[in-house]
Amino acid sequence: MEARPVDVQVQISPGSVVFNVVGLADKAVGESRERVRAALIASGLALPAKRITVNLAPADMPKEGSHYDLPIALGVMAAIGALPSDALEGYVVLGELALDGALTPVAGVLPAAVAANARGQGLICPQECGPEAAWASRDMDVLAPRSLIQLVNHVKGTQVLARPEPAVRALAAALPDLSEIKGQESAKRALEIAAAGGHNLLMSGPPGAGKSMLAARLPSILPPLTPRELLEVSMIHSVAGQIAGGELTDRRPFRAPHHSASMAALVGGGTHARPGEISLAHQGVLFLDELPEFQPQVLDSLRQPLETGEVAISRANHRAVYPARFQLVAAMNPCRCGHARDAGYACRRQPNERCVAQYQARLSGPLLDRFDLQIEVPAVTAADLVLPPPSEGSQQVAARVAHARSLQRARYEALGLAGVTANAAAPAAVIERVALLDGPGASLIREASERFALTARGFHRVLKLARTIADLDGAEHVARPHLAEALSYRAGLSANRVAA
Repeated sequence: MEARPVDVQVQISPGSVVFNVVGLADKAVGESRERVRAALIASGLALPAKRITVNLAPADMPKEGSHYDLPIALGVMAAIGALPSDALEGYVVLGELALDGALTPVAGVLPAAVAANARGQGLICPQECGPEAAWASRDMDVLAPRSLIQLVNHVKGTQVLARPEPAVRALAAALPDLSEIKGQESAKRALEIAAAGGHNLLMSGPPGAGKSMLAARLPSILPPLTPRELLEVSMIHSVAGQIAGGELTDRRPFRAPHHSASMAALVGGGTHARPGEISLAHQGVLFLDELPEFQPQVLDSLRQPLETGEVAISRANHRAVYPARFQLVAAMNPCRCGHARDAGYACRRQPNERCVAQYQARLSGPLLDRFDLQIEVPAVTAADLVLPPPSEGSQQVAARVAHARSLQRARYEALGLAGVTANAAAPAAVIERVALLDGPGASLIREASERFALTARGFHRVLKLARTIADLDGAEHVARPHLAEALSYRAGLSANRVAA
């Protein structure tokens, strides 16, 4: 996320004919010698029969990636006199070269453009990355040539490159709508509350009850990204190389990895500490279907990012910190066969309650404690399916969610918390002030705390949930009915676990 400047230094001196790249470069950077040589020959230039040394400073910082091709080529051209030595002053350069001299897109252009703009510099990047770089600032000088020859002609004044314009990704199709789901009114209500406050949601129910359908319709009621959130999300996706054609979108991310995903895939990692699914879901939704089927160690690795909103990935020679403020939505069956809660069903292996307890034991208590809403999704009957579609769809629900989010954003901005846009992300000390309970409410939560053994984290999550319900009602203060509804969602699955 943080772009670090690298100074590309080129020296051409008498001696044996060799092309060396030094400065702790990896194999991809070392191979740039051949790409640069071929691109210069295709552009009508030949390397001199001398010793060429390229140094990437600072020399003690590891360098990786193909985006060093273009700056190395331009440095060589300036050293042999093919370009004026001052032509590249004030520019940050990155891009990969094809063998014919064309520039191909690279990852991380947006963070590089933001850093260059902060330093008062311009940016040179491949044409396909130009619309992405243009989002950094409208006053920033951005050059996005299609080939090395085109850039040289622009520098010499024989051709003028137009500044690229910021591009917006066209929405492929309409999102799935809540009006397509018949029945499940209580689950829809829980989904609306989760969207309004950014709360974590756990749905438990038999197969075919509609848990995955409900989760797939959550993006249709979420508000669009704010400009600040759009920049954060796009920078992460830029580092991961997932911005196609430089086009950004204000639609919130929705990531749904398979339950076979490894810890590195979910949290991030690899040789170069790439962002994982939780960072790619930043300011959006991470949906984990068949939650108990994930590896327990993988699930428990989510506990710290859920609290801090970021993840630190450490390797022997590298450390990266990525934002991970995501909304966790999960679905699960009550047991392995999925029908232990059905009336009249008897498990063939063991008693139903023991089957449920063994399956839910795959989930740790601290992880379950981080779900604000824990609901049971019953099976849909044939009587529900023959009914006409509901009159209220995602558009009406999204309007209420947007209004509640606007109230929360204004509330926390007034308190000096500009980075907090939803109740779920509010600090505990702040939520105690904005969700102050009256006498009946305090009495109710004391009774619930004793009955359901609420932890300190659970107590504050109930307050956040009640504050969101009050925002949906347009209430200034949290009343006893708001708190009672919040406790019913919070205690739903916990009561089943205690009974099991």
